[in-house]
Amino acid sequence: MKYLYTFAGVCALTLSAASFAAPVAVTSYDTPNGDGTASGGSYNYWDVNYTGAGATSTDGAALSGGLGDLTDGVVAADFWYNVENNAGNGPYVGWYQPATLNPTVIFNFAGSPTITDIGIHIDNSHAGGVFAPADIWIDGISTAFVAPPIGTIGWINFTGLNLSGGSHSIKFFQDGGWVFVSEITFDGRAGNPVPEPAAWALFVVGFGAIGASLRRRQAVLV
Repeated sequence: MKYLYTFAGVCALTLSAASFAAPVAVTSYDTPNGDGTASGGSYNYWDVNYTGAGATSTDGAALSGGLGDLTDGVVAADFWYNVENNAGNGPYVGWYQPATLNPTVIFNFAGSPTITDIGIHIDNSHAGGVFAPADIWIDGISTAFVAPPIGTIGWINFTGLNLSGGSHSIKFFQDGGWVFVSEITFDGRAGNPVPEPAAWALFVVGFGAIGASLRRRQAVLV
């Protein structure tokens, strides 16, 4: 029986490990394009490399069905004024309140994962009217958050979430000027996780060991 309990513990640990939070890939997102010189900006803060439908060089244009700057894995290493340009291919997407009011980005995922953590990297330089968001709504609900200190860039982190479903929305409320976002990440668990091949191998070995143990006990009893 001791061996049976040991194997049961291994199975439990294996299945538990499969349920730990891990990065969840975005399959596409829908967003208004960033704004730029046509809206009074110094440069163009477009999602110019967006892969879906929409005019990527038009301020506020509806973009849908693709991926771009917000999920490309490139996190801005400097303030907007050092990394943006007229071509609009800098790492930030920037929305200006008078042009694109309170932009909403809808993120789509394969299956129905459970999202536990969201990270949003922003510029809070307070230079040129660039501020942290005044509020952020996730799936239509206002959230409490801690912005990076004024005069810095950094992450806004949401943890301990329990969001299920194949799509989720993030809405940014500007604080009178611009909101600049360079990257958004998601962590969580895949829906209905299936044990990996290594886990199945453990099961097979364990069940074989159980069978052998039972056969030995029967031989002793005979």
